[in-house]
Amino acid sequence: MTDTPRPTETDTPNGSTPADATGTSTGTGTGTGTAGSRQTLVSGSTRLYAVLGDPVGQVQSPGLLNPLFARLGIDAVLVPVHVRPGDLESVVRGLQRVGNLDGLFVTVPHKTTAARLADRRSRTVEITGSANALRRESDGAWLAENFDGSGFVTGLLRAGHPPKGARVALVGAGGAGSAIAAALLDAGVDRLTVTDPDTPKLTALVDRLAAHWPGRVHATGRPPLEDTDIAVNATPLGLRPDDPLPFDPHGLRPGTVVADIVMKPRDTRLLREAAARGLPVHHGSHMLTGQVDSYRAFFALHEAP
Repeated sequence: MTDTPRPTETDTPNGSTPADATGTSTGTGTGTGTAGSRQTLVSGSTRLYAVLGDPVGQVQSPGLLNPLFARLGIDAVLVPVHVRPGDLESVVRGLQRVGNLDGLFVTVPHKTTAARLADRRSRTVEITGSANALRRESDGAWLAENFDGSGFVTGLLRAGHPPKGARVALVGAGGAGSAIAAALLDAGVDRLTVTDPDTPKLTALVDRLAAHWPGRVHATGRPPLEDTDIAVNATPLGLRPDDPLPFDPHGLRPGTVVADIVMKPRDTRLLREAAARGLPVHHGSHMLTGQVDSYRAFFALHEAP
């Protein structure tokens, strides 16, 4: 899940179904409701998943995954859990002791801390220092993974914006930004610049990335907008209407793709101003829908026989 896992676009990912016309997603069972609506039934055998964040009002993963559970015939439910940063460790440790809980999704601002709370970490998590998904292994240990970056790259490819050979300016070195940076480098970008006001965090990230992709990633005090093919906001700026712009799209060349990972609102101020200049925009929802196949594989979400 994105630092700002929250899709609102009408297209749905592979293997998922949209909510019905009443706004109620179909579930593994049915119950009575108004206007023929159907409800997900939770039983004693239901498996649990939770998405942890602060806030959680913007998260869209329950609306994405619960219809997927229903379509696959899986008796499971994903619920949002609002956790303050100071309570994260105690909440995670408690949830890890819940016998019928199979996985955790993590969103802003908990991705870096969550990575440290896992027993095992994937290569991506070791490089980026952040996680957006944790699963229980067969021996009871918890494995951390991060699909933000691969989901972002998948979204770019599906939208017709291949990153290979591109010059990319990335603003944000946090949980989602670090994963996106690694995935872009792995996808073959020619040059990646990363900007973040937290200099120690930025330096540490670029040093880790440079060890795997030398000569292609650079820390910058300001993004080189005038010499960029894809400009990415990987910060939470845009969640609130009074947020400042992460960067000024007026400094971009014609044709530069402007991508945001904020999913709600769908059209952030950054994307609105970029579109007004005639620049191609890439919505945050693509990053989440681009992760669905990875989630299915990671959590072994197979269609029930």
